[in-house]
Amino acid sequence: MGDRGIPASYRHMNGYGSHTYQWTNAEGEAFFVKYHFKTNQGVRSLSSDQAAELAGKNPNSHQTDLLQAIERGVNPSWTLHVQIMPAADAAEYRFNPFDLTKVWPHRDYPLQRVGRLVLDRNPDNVFAEVEQAAFSPNNFVPGIGPSPDKMLQGRLFAYADAHRYRLGVNHTLLAVNAPRATTAQNYGRDGLMASNSQGRGAKNYEPNSYDGPTETGRALSAPLPVTGYTGTHEAPQHTKDDDFYQAGELYRLMSSEERSRLVANIAGGLSQVSRDDVIEKNLAHFHAADPEYGRRVEEAVHALRED
Repeated sequence: MGDRGIPASYRHMNGYGSHTYQWTNAEGEAFFVKYHFKTNQGVRSLSSDQAAELAGKNPNSHQTDLLQAIERGVNPSWTLHVQIMPAADAAEYRFNPFDLTKVWPHRDYPLQRVGRLVLDRNPDNVFAEVEQAAFSPNNFVPGIGPSPDKMLQGRLFAYADAHRYRLGVNHTLLAVNAPRATTAQNYGRDGLMASNSQGRGAKNYEPNSYDGPTETGRALSAPLPVTGYTGTHEAPQHTKDDDFYQAGELYRLMSSEERSRLVANIAGGLSQVSRDDVIEKNLAHFHAADPEYGRRVEEAVHALRED
């Protein structure tokens, strides 16, 4: 509902990893990390009226813009930054650092520049290079691993499983997914997208005595300490671990003009709800985030309903 709610194009929006990951250095020290891809084209967004007009003229405007920009040689790029939290900070931080709905304030963990992502080529074959691409957050390299982020923990299984169902177990051998520095070595055999003779008569189990690929047993990330009892428990409470504090912080960061547009966008939709009790329940969320925020949304909703 805010000014960044409708990006003008893919080129003019930031990207965020959202999940918390773990980095482990050469000494075995663990850190928790969040990724930020900041657009080098500048952030640009559309108003609701502009977006409605553009959607009527070209519903595929974002894809068209990106395709044509790369064809013209105006290659969009993003600078990758990370926020780095020492693992020891996590337990005592003022909110749960593994909560997907929370951001880490930059004053606590400043952005640190890592590198640049550049899109300099359009796909030659959409089916081979896009439709068959299989992204999964469990494709880690040594030194990078998961965190206790519960949503990430679920996606480590779900995304890879979805690709096995969608593309088959041999999708790791496809050019768009296969490693470039080595050959994908696993015991996938036959089935959909089988290629390269699939090992012919090679054994398809491990361990074996026929020089097949073996697990190294080497840890790819630092271990995470676990204590306590299994069962149903209330979540541990941090000082700022509620559902409204960060929403209020974001509102207070906005300029007066940004706040006015935000309130107008929210009130425009909420005022069309037919039941008063549902409206009141929603207004309570804005009051909890910030008193001024709640008051302005409530006044705008009531004004629209009176009209």
